Amino acid sequence: MGEGKQKAKAVRKRWIIIFAAALCISYCSGCQNTPEDTIVRQKKSDNIIKYESNGDGAKGSQEGKKDGQGAEVEEKEAPKVLEAPGHYKNTASYEDGALVIDTDAEVIVPEGDRMNTYKVSAAEMDQELINKITEAFFPGAEIYDGHNYFRWTKEQYQKDLTLLKKYKAEGNLDPFDNGVYDDTGEPVFDIDLAIADDEENMEHAPDTVEKVKVTPSFGLEWTDESGEKQIDEGRFEGVAETSHGAYSYMIQDSDSHTADVRVLIQKVTEDTTNFRMSTHWTEGRYFIDSEHESAEEGKQPTLSEDAILGLMDVPYEEAEKTAKEEIEKLGWDWELTDWDYALLKSVHVNPTKDNLRDIGYIFYFNRLLDGIPVTFTESYGGALKDMDSTLIPWSYERCEVIVGDDGIQKIEIYNPYKVEGIEMENVKLMDFDSIMKIYEQMMEISNANMLEYSNSYTVHIKRIQLGYTRIYDPTVDSTTGVMVPVWDFFGGSDSENQEYMDKNSGEHSKQSFLTVNAVDGTIIDRGLGY
Repeated sequence: MGEGKQKAKAVRKRWIIIFAAALCISYCSGCQNTPEDTIVRQKKSDNIIKYESNGDGAKGSQEGKKDGQGAEVEEKEAPKVLEAPGHYKNTASYEDGALVIDTDAEVIVPEGDRMNTYKVSAAEMDQELINKITEAFFPGAEIYDGHNYFRWTKEQYQKDLTLLKKYKAEGNLDPFDNGVYDDTGEPVFDIDLAIADDEENMEHAPDTVEKVKVTPSFGLEWTDESGEKQIDEGRFEGVAETSHGAYSYMIQDSDSHTADVRVLIQKVTEDTTNFRMSTHWTEGRYFIDSEHESAEEGKQPTLSEDAILGLMDVPYEEAEKTAKEEIEKLGWDWELTDWDYALLKSVHVNPTKDNLRDIGYIFYFNRLLDGIPVTFTESYGGALKDMDSTLIPWSYERCEVIVGDDGIQKIEIYNPYKVEGIEMENVKLMDFDSIMKIYEQMMEISNANMLEYSNSYTVHIKRIQLGYTRIYDPTVDSTTGVMVPVWDFFGGSDSENQEYMDKNSGEHSKQSFLTVNAVDGTIIDRGLGY
């Protein structure tokens, strides 16, 4: 289905899940005495400090030990953090079969003998960190002011104006294949407005533009097209010229509205820097697992995995090696934990093998804690409960690298953490069966409202994974949190009524339909981040 509608559906689904989970948690919290057999436990702000420890555990506890007679004690193999089956299968039907939770999932439990909770804080985006990022990715590169680098001269505006008028005379009103708006059918690209803008901008454009060398930092001064001086407080925009090509380089600091910081590096190509083209990189999983049909649009074309591989010019192994080598330059405890296909497409056009602008692989890097990774999901976290909220949101740490046939295409880093240390060592985890009881109860509750939009709704859970995630309390502090063990349930969904049919098998899904705290059984909202 169209990506815009798919994302709108995902947002709608997310808020329904948030509401249902919040309703259940609020109900539990409001009870004077929670019954002992309540499956979903109360969610309290002080739960973390009440976590229980298993003690020193088995990690190395036998190594080098002797018995009372001085004889070596036989070493015992360290147990896994939790015993769980390798696969879990169950089908639950509700509302006379209209709601189905179909679980046929691989169960992934990390190797190791313990999981801890860790205190983390937001790394400050100061000059030291800016220098570290610059030296890692652009050693010896010439770096220029980004505002000036892409500024057009009178000659460039005149050339573009002549080309646009030629397109219009030929009746080509969408020369950059930007497509049309779903709701109106009008072209996304307004050629008449573009011509008018060129004519106006040409009057103020300079005859020549000189590149200005800069050192990446906040507070740099630049001059806009009207001649006014501007200062980029908490932001840097530049272009790095390297032996592999030029890359736009942006660093954004936190502000009064969000605790998030962001680093964006993207290769300068016609497709990614031509402001006439409405393009962006997206992941293959949104298309290869999906089918969409509606009364208005009919059956939408799909893009198969075989079709994507047939267009790929870079072997996976080579792309993975390139991505790993790049991120290793930071020297942080990040490891490659997941990947997908990366498609460069027009925003308003469904991708086909004939209209893709570019193709490659996207790699997801996550932090390791005692060798156990933070679980990657497609949720960024840091959402607000409602539009009237005055809290400062803080999204998850995140690192994504796109590699194509000519090397690195894009690197995006959000919110690097600073690990302050262990808060609770060898924390006691709930057994797998107890977690699954919570899962089965909450999947019914959190998806029941989908029947307001569909005649039938089926969730396909394909992967159940134990790992870490970060939680925080924005009412207290938006720059500190705790890494806790959690279970995530990944998959897709089918939805159908008289007007449309959406299907997603969930085979390649990074969407977690439910996140359960593995320590106390509380529900963590992936969208909110707590």
